[in-house]
Amino acid sequence: MTAAAPDGNGLARALRPFTGPVTIERLIRLSGGASKETWSFDAVGPDGTCSGLILRRDPPGRPGEPDALDREAVALGLAHGAGLAVPEVLFSARGAELGTAGMVMRRVDGETIARRILRDDSYAPARGVLAAQLAEFAAGLHAVEVPPGFPRPDPLAQLREQLDSFGLPPSGQHSEVFELAMDWLAAHPPPEREPVLVHGDFRLGNLIVGPDGLRAVLDWELTHAGNPAEDLGWLCVKAWRFGAPLPVAGVGTREELLAAYESAGGAGISPAELRWWEILGTLRWGVICLTQAWAHLSGAHRSVELAAIGRRVCEQEWDLLALLDPESARRAAGTVRRPTGASQPSPAPYGRPTASELLDAVHEFLLGTVLPQTSGQLSFHARVAANAVAIVLRELDAGAPPPDADLAEAVASRLAVANPKYFDSPPP
Repeated sequence: MTAAAPDGNGLARALRPFTGPVTIERLIRLSGGASKETWSFDAVGPDGTCSGLILRRDPPGRPGEPDALDREAVALGLAHGAGLAVPEVLFSARGAELGTAGMVMRRVDGETIARRILRDDSYAPARGVLAAQLAEFAAGLHAVEVPPGFPRPDPLAQLREQLDSFGLPPSGQHSEVFELAMDWLAAHPPPEREPVLVHGDFRLGNLIVGPDGLRAVLDWELTHAGNPAEDLGWLCVKAWRFGAPLPVAGVGTREELLAAYESAGGAGISPAELRWWEILGTLRWGVICLTQAWAHLSGAHRSVELAAIGRRVCEQEWDLLALLDPESARRAAGTVRRPTGASQPSPAPYGRPTASELLDAVHEFLLGTVLPQTSGQLSFHARVAANAVAIVLRELDAGAPPPDADLAEAVASRLAVANPKYFDSPPP
């Protein structure tokens, strides 16, 4: 479903107290973001002065948590006031001007796409300094006084509640690996620390980076009071390395992160403490994948992106096994069959092309015709759809999973269908 664009006249009216009279030009939805919409636009004054701005809002018909917008705006304002690298918020609103609850902030130039940051030659200087910059940012944020009324959730209790809900009808989803991780986390609690202002989603993908390094930290909707190691552990989760080998956002080592964080005034966090939060973060992302897939399956928000995310659950199961039982993961990786997903001309009970041949044609169409002719959100979703078709092709090739597989083998079989290249990526 294509999102309805915000009303330009309403945006102009909402901006008038902050910018004076303007007209809205080049209103473009940016790609990514499963829970929020992000729109880039220019506010042009009568004299031609142009201000680059960003609208970040709840998708129409899918309101977020009522207080989350206020907390996000407050946290951004405090971080900006502390001199940290964040966008300047002009205003937040729930009125009709934005179409739904949202905020407008100044646009920061730079790159947000993780794979470009990690691979393009122009960002090589940034990769050399980014781990230390992120540690310094986190130390600066954690020194900001926690605003009154900010929630202080128990992250393990939250995950327990969410997992229990997924074991009930109508979703009926259960992960033995997630339960194994929950048990380990409960049996090895980290040290208690005074709560600090936590970003809540501090990772590559929520950063704007220039050739010189960090320019802004985005997406503050999950900000809260919590343990400072939470932000650092989330930064180390393998999902946010996007295939790069180094554990801290793909650009640095854990030792570099902890040393730079403490040098910048942060708490002295041990490697074992960081590991606990990295394991919790891996489990948390797996639960988020379940949640987002259920938003699609339940009909609450039909989306090819959310549907495809459901098949990423096995990636987090695999990472948790690699962290908690690496020997079983290594053994299973060496024995599992990896289906190619090649289309099959037979059997053909309903005629040719067979189901897999038809899917192969759709896959070629999406990658060869649709993707080169699209951009932005549509291009992103075309690639997601092509990946979804490839998963189905591999599933048809794989057939039924082995009935007597142990836990690691069962996860490996699911991963071989969902994303066989994941076996070849560096371990957590």
